[in-house]
Amino acid sequence: MEPKVNLYFTEPDIVVLNNLIQDVKSDVRGKPLGDTTITPEMMEKYSDDEPVVLEHDKLSITRLEAYNDPNSPDFAPTVFTTWDSKDLPVWVNEYLVKPYARMAMRVVRHPTDVVFLTHIILYMTVNLGSAAWLFYRFTYIHGVLHLAYTGWNIGPFTLMMHNHIHNNGVLAKKWKWFDSVFPYVLEPLLGHTWDSYYYHHVKHHHVESNGPGDLSTTIRYQRDDVLHFLHYFARFLLFIWLELPLYFIRKGKTNLAVRAFIGEASSYVFIYMMTKLNPRASTFVFLLPFAVLRFALMVGNWGQHALVDEVDPSSDFRTSVTMIDVMSNRVCFNDGYHTAHHLNPLRHWRDQPLHFVKSKEAYRSGRALVFHDIDWFMMTVKLLSKDYLTLADHLVPMGDQIGMSRTELADMLRRKTRKFTEADIQAKFRRENI
Repeated sequence: MEPKVNLYFTEPDIVVLNNLIQDVKSDVRGKPLGDTTITPEMMEKYSDDEPVVLEHDKLSITRLEAYNDPNSPDFAPTVFTTWDSKDLPVWVNEYLVKPYARMAMRVVRHPTDVVFLTHIILYMTVNLGSAAWLFYRFTYIHGVLHLAYTGWNIGPFTLMMHNHIHNNGVLAKKWKWFDSVFPYVLEPLLGHTWDSYYYHHVKHHHVESNGPGDLSTTIRYQRDDVLHFLHYFARFLLFIWLELPLYFIRKGKTNLAVRAFIGEASSYVFIYMMTKLNPRASTFVFLLPFAVLRFALMVGNWGQHALVDEVDPSSDFRTSVTMIDVMSNRVCFNDGYHTAHHLNPLRHWRDQPLHFVKSKEAYRSGRALVFHDIDWFMMTVKLLSKDYLTLADHLVPMGDQIGMSRTELADMLRRKTRKFTEADIQAKFRRENI
């Protein structure tokens, strides 16, 4: 069944999905590798230097390059997440959005990233102002509305911080002071503890990459089992404050251990003090967002790393998946390009679709999994309900997957959720990752 393109999602996603649909229609399965020493990771690394042969690839690459090039008439900075500037009335664009975008481009680090300033302004006014008012004059109606709005913002804020922690900020150098300060104001309001995301994600998860040493690894779980997921979530919720510092100590990184512990512990002390000050307000402003975020992080990580290849689970192409034409790419800054992010954590989020098209040969060779129109949350839900046929419907076949039946695709996906035994781990993971 041919994937249906959702025109609400981002233009780059639409370009990428149409490109893959054309591959399927043209039965493009990739080139056979003559040299078996060339790995998919090597192919991906040098993909920018490879000549583009197919006409639909050339057209897609040209469009995506223009979309990101400030010197192109087709350049379009991201200003909002819920809608695109082109969807607004002409007068709104001309007299409000474009002047704001020109100003904002002088504040953000990359001209594409006006949206980061948009979100910082929203969080520093609406979220912070609402939280302050709840502590001043609490009502349950306001508390529920505040929590709902915070829940809506948790994803975009987290992925904005994802860009922040990987690139040491999102604003221009002259705004470095504010770039360094605003996370400490906003993180507790949106479920985060101070600096924990940085230490867990950058200094730990990307080092271990869902391997045996990753505290959030999925490989020791049966990844379509609800009880296994609940154990996975409970361990993270209850013990990560201790396990992460101990991990750094085992690795001989005592300085990181101390910093990670201080960030987590000081956040708990702050939340405790605010709860003593106003228990009801603190519940809706700090405690519930904290619980929501921790659950969301584990749901997301489970979906990102549940389908692990049974043959080569240490390959980034085979231990994570890619989502295109999905809401998280619109509101969470291309979070769906997760395989690409693991291949190069420093790649700018707007470059992910372009690089994906250029790297398709590596993805085919690596037997990567690409899905459309299903987000991380629903991926986890469908896995835990063992609904592999629906997942097969959302798979965009690449390489050898082209031509496989729905049942064959479902069976392939089912094999990739099996729990790895310790013997499997010893045999299949590279020694440095054990």
